[in-house]
Amino acid sequence: MKQKPAVKSVILSVLPVSLFVAATTMFVMHRYYSRVCFQILEAFCERLVRKHPDTGQTILELLKAKEFYPPDTAAGRRWQGNETILEAYGYGPGDLGMGERTIVWIAVAGFLAGGILLLFFFRYWHKRWSGRIVALTEYLEKINTGGGRGLILDNREDEFSRLQDEIYKTVTTLYQTRDAALTARNNFAENLANIAHQLKTPVTSVYLNVQLAKEHPGFLCGGAIEKQINRLVYLEEALLLLSRIDAGTLVTDPKPADVFTILSLAADNLYELSMEQGVCIDVAEMGGTEIQADPDWTMEAVMNLMKNCMEAAQPGTTVHCSYEKNPLYVQIRISDEGEGFAKEDLPRLFERFYRGRKAKDSGIGIGLSISKALIEMQNGTIRAFNLPEGGACFEIRFYSH
Repeated sequence: MKQKPAVKSVILSVLPVSLFVAATTMFVMHRYYSRVCFQILEAFCERLVRKHPDTGQTILELLKAKEFYPPDTAAGRRWQGNETILEAYGYGPGDLGMGERTIVWIAVAGFLAGGILLLFFFRYWHKRWSGRIVALTEYLEKINTGGGRGLILDNREDEFSRLQDEIYKTVTTLYQTRDAALTARNNFAENLANIAHQLKTPVTSVYLNVQLAKEHPGFLCGGAIEKQINRLVYLEEALLLLSRIDAGTLVTDPKPADVFTILSLAADNLYELSMEQGVCIDVAEMGGTEIQADPDWTMEAVMNLMKNCMEAAQPGTTVHCSYEKNPLYVQIRISDEGEGFAKEDLPRLFERFYRGRKAKDSGIGIGLSISKALIEMQNGTIRAFNLPEGGACFEIRFYSH
C-alpha cells in the first residue's frame, strides 16, 4: 500500500511554516522598502535645498506635517554636515512607512500565531501517533497470547499504513508457518504409524518362515523369505527417497532429455515384471521431443506409473505410453486397459501410504506419491483420471517456462 498524506496533515504542517515565512518576509521587505524610499526622498530634498536654499523651511514644514517627531530648530544647520538632510530634520527610514514598532508587532504576532499552530499540530499528531502505536502494540500482544487471529485493525491510510501492512504480512506468515509445522508434525506421526505397519507385515512373515524352518528342517522357505526381504529393501529405499525429498536434499540435474528415450528405458527396466504380469508396454514413437528434466529421476517417476498400470491391468492387455508437445508444455500419457480408478480413490491417489480398493496386497501405497514429488520438483504437474473408453490414465505435463 502506498502512503498518501491526508489533506488535513498537509494544511496543518504547511500553514505554520507559511506564517513564519510571511512574517519574516514582510519584516525584511518593509525595512528594505523604507530604506529605498528614504534614500530617494533624501536625494530629492538635498538637491532641491542646495539649488534653492530658501525652500529648506518650506520642506521642513511639509515633512513635519505628519508630526513623527517634535520640531528641531537646529535641523536646518545639521544637514550641511555629515548627516543627510532628512536626518538633519530628525527623520529616519522608518518614518516614511508604518513605523518600526508596528512592523515589530506584526512580526511578533506572526511568529506567535505560527508557534501556536505548530504546537497544536505537534500535539495533534503526537496524540494520533500514540493512538496508532498503542493499537499496533495491543494487536501484537494479542497475537503473542494467541487471541489475535482474525483481528482486523483500522485500515486507514496514514504514516503507519506501511508498518501495519508489514505486521499483517509477518503475522500471516507466522500463522502459515505454524500451521505448516503442525501439519508436518501430524503427517510425521501418521507416516510413522504407516511405516511401522508396512514393516510389520514382511518382518512377521520372515519371522514365521524362520520358525517353520526351525521346526521342520526340510521345509523350504528361502523363496518366501527372499520375497519379504526384497519388499523390505524396496520400502527402505522408498522411505529414504521420500525423506530426501521432504528435507530438500534431493539433487536433480535438469538437462535436455528425449521423452521417447526415457519411456523406452523405463519400459525396458520393467520387462521382467511385464513378463510376469503378462502385460505389454507399448511406447508410441511420436518424433523427437525434449524436456528440461533429470533423466534418471524422471525415468524413476515414469516407472512407478507404468508399474501401477501393470498391476491394475488384466493379463493379455497393454499399457500405452504416448506424448505430444505444444508451445506451453510437453504432455505424457500412460494408460491401461483395465477397469480404471474407483471414484472415491481419485482425490487421494497421490497420498502417501494410501491404497485404493483395487490395490493388490503387494503394494505399499508409496510409489505414486514419489512420482508426484519427483515430477513437481522439475516444473511439472501430474493428474489421474479415467478414460471415456475405459481404463486408468496418468497425465504428466512438463512446462517450458
